[in-house]
Amino acid sequence: MMPLLIFLQLLLAHILTDFVFQPTKWVLHKRQYKAASVYLYLHSIIAGLLTYLLLIRWELWYVALFISLTHCIIDYWKLKHKKDNLPVFLLDQLFHLLVILAVWLYLTYGFKQLLPFVVQFFSSTAVLAIITGYLTVIFPVGFIIGKATQRWHNELLEDGKSVSLEAAGRYIGIFERILVLTFILTGNFSAIGFLIAAKSILRFSDKSEAGARKQTEYVLIGTLMSFAITILLGLLIYHISF
Repeated sequence: MMPLLIFLQLLLAHILTDFVFQPTKWVLHKRQYKAASVYLYLHSIIAGLLTYLLLIRWELWYVALFISLTHCIIDYWKLKHKKDNLPVFLLDQLFHLLVILAVWLYLTYGFKQLLPFVVQFFSSTAVLAIITGYLTVIFPVGFIIGKATQRWHNELLEDGKSVSLEAAGRYIGIFERILVLTFILTGNFSAIGFLIAAKSILRFSDKSEAGARKQTEYVLIGTLMSFAITILLGLLIYHISF
């Protein structure tokens, strides 16, 4: 069987199990009763059953059993946390994906190729340049822009004009820089213009009140700095990698 096909079969089985064939009633019951909930075990059985059916290899019943057991253990770990927040959810899904990856490597005899792949992956100038680029635009660039615009942000706070969701501007900046860098690395330079236009409409459409000019100028300065730094960095990475 083709390696990609096997991975897609395993991934589809997981998505169907966790997001399609799991009613809200089951989720609430599991949160309340945890290990005593019958739905925890029924949900885990469904995970193994769907894996078994989608793989269409009847001799791999032990793979389905492994998926069921690990799914049950991971879900029980999740239920032990009092808060079902985003970090817990992401960790839960990461553990499931790691199990899927391990099963996929086992079925495709990929374990012996794993170490050479990792060595080759981190020995590539292009790969390291791209990874470094994304990490740079996510973390250091945001810190630099925050420091560079701090005095204007303080001025807005004094005027009472900085009313927005907590840390919303920081996350908007992170996602816009990721998109800009992706557009550059994929050669879609024209898409950057559409992104600037879209952000301008969303951020400046409600600035009719008096005194809002300062906030508009503050946002514009941060946006132009963010785009300028990311574009320069993206062009450098594009030159190195391609």
